[in-house]
Amino acid sequence: MMIILALIRIGKDSGKGHPTVASFSGVPNLFGVCVYSFMCQHSLPSLVTPISDKTRVGTLVLVDYTLILGFYILLSFTAIFCFDSTLLHDMYTLNFTDNCDVLNIPFLRYFLGLFPVFTISTNFPIIAVTLRNNWKTLFYRDGGTYPWVVDRIVFPLITLVPPIIVAFFTNNLESLVGITGAYAGTGIQYIIPACLVYYSRRHLEPTVGRDAINKHRSPFRHTFWVGFVLVWAVSCLMFVTANIILTDTKK
Repeated sequence: MMIILALIRIGKDSGKGHPTVASFSGVPNLFGVCVYSFMCQHSLPSLVTPISDKTRVGTLVLVDYTLILGFYILLSFTAIFCFDSTLLHDMYTLNFTDNCDVLNIPFLRYFLGLFPVFTISTNFPIIAVTLRNNWKTLFYRDGGTYPWVVDRIVFPLITLVPPIIVAFFTNNLESLVGITGAYAGTGIQYIIPACLVYYSRRHLEPTVGRDAINKHRSPFRHTFWVGFVLVWAVSCLMFVTANIILTDTKK
């Protein structure tokens, strides 16, 4: 809906966006935002699991990511040409609510304004339950059980309180996405998977041998790519950290 509305406005030659060809000042924060976009990977298990014949799963995943990239590009480019960049909200849906001549239907304005609430309302409980269970696993004691207070109150609180505090104290989504994407996202998307691959291979090598051939092996199976991912992760952290320090210094 947002893409079509923006395209209609651009097609009428009423677009107010006149972006520069490139702005290198935004590159450091771009790393964090790009890492944060790993959210699209949440759909992969539900996409791959039902497939019985996984011989072409690589092609299917490539098509899936291509579609995701296409929607990202459409949404981003229509936004920067439709709206004035100085007035563009970090939460893109808010551009279609008050004081906007792109959409004149009140119901659709409210719908787009509340759209993030709908998505968060469905995703947050699932993510919160997963995080709570991860906390339990992290502090698990062999043969022991948690007291009722710890199990039912402490673990849910340490899961729910931090995001609520952040929501009350900041509405700067650009910085928030950049920071959470860079630090938490880098660990989830780059560091942990790379370490899992490296140590899994070392664990399996004595059992299956070095000459074993996996018909589902990745084209990036060389150990070089594990190191490359770790170097890339460190680079992302350095760029974002430098950007945060330099931005605060200018203020």
